[in-house]
Amino acid sequence: MKRTIVFTIVLVALITVAFTSISADKTEAVSDNDRIEGSYEPIVVLELFTSQGCSSCPSADALLKRVKQEGNDRVFTLSYHVDYWNYIGWEDPFSKPRFAKKQGIYNHKFRNRSNYTPQLVVNGMEHFVGSNSSRMNAALKDYGKKKAANKISLSHINAEKRKVKLNYEVLGDTTDKMLRILLVLDERTTHIKRGENRNRTLTNSNIVVGEQFAELTDSSGSITMPVPDLVKPGEKLELIVLVESDTYDITAAAKSELKG
Repeated sequence: MKRTIVFTIVLVALITVAFTSISADKTEAVSDNDRIEGSYEPIVVLELFTSQGCSSCPSADALLKRVKQEGNDRVFTLSYHVDYWNYIGWEDPFSKPRFAKKQGIYNHKFRNRSNYTPQLVVNGMEHFVGSNSSRMNAALKDYGKKKAANKISLSHINAEKRKVKLNYEVLGDTTDKMLRILLVLDERTTHIKRGENRNRTLTNSNIVVGEQFAELTDSSGSITMPVPDLVKPGEKLELIVLVESDTYDITAAAKSELKG
């Protein structure tokens, strides 16, 4: 009887030790994962879908410009000019059909019925009317506290002969993620002759004039992209590189000033 009791005690002890060991392994695994996912400096990427042909857009353009002028290095401002207002009579020189398609992909993700302007998308995760300053301030505050899942560093940036060359390195899990490389025109003033904004002079800023994608097959590499003819010699450009997931969440961002 005593042997049976001793055997039972020993068996229970062994099971307890094994269970404790498994639990510790799981805790350690979670901790390792936490160090990879959500362990880098917060970023706030603001993508405004806008148009020179939209009478509601200038106020959103001005709000995004103000955010940029506040000078937070962790905030990235982008204006995508869509083409579906061009039919009114004024063809926005910065508009591209693929930008409207990009907006449609976001709205499909958000289960939003259709595209609209001005629409502001934050880190690829939520959207609101781009002229809504209270929502903008809340987004800057909220996303400014959330750790990013990745970190990207840029080096050996060279802009000459209408080409931009750069090296990059991405930290964190890059599974099912891509690079989005952007050339952003700082500012351009245009006199609008037709459409909803006819006879107005608009100053647009943060204008996406070049965009290309690259698969993250390796955590580091180099990229070359052309400077569009739309950019005039001497105009101020910004290089912005994003990391985005296969669900279009933006998980890292970096930027550098250039000269066109």
